[in-house]
Amino acid sequence: MATKRKYSKAAQEKIGEVMHEFKEGKLKSSSGQKVTDRKQAIAIGISEAKERGLKVPKQE
Repeated sequence: MATKRKYSKAAQEKIGEVMHEFKEGKLKSSSGQKVTDRKQAIAIGISEAKERGLKVPKQE
């Protein structure tokens, strides 16, 4: 049985900030277009957390 992989507290907060922007309709993709997909918003949050060097588990 595999153990659950965890995000650091700082990574969780970063993803939360990005989701808040998404819910307010202010989140933009790298091309400058408004993000309308929830999964894309989460991916952007994870990507930004990785760029900052925060603990993010690898994709299985």
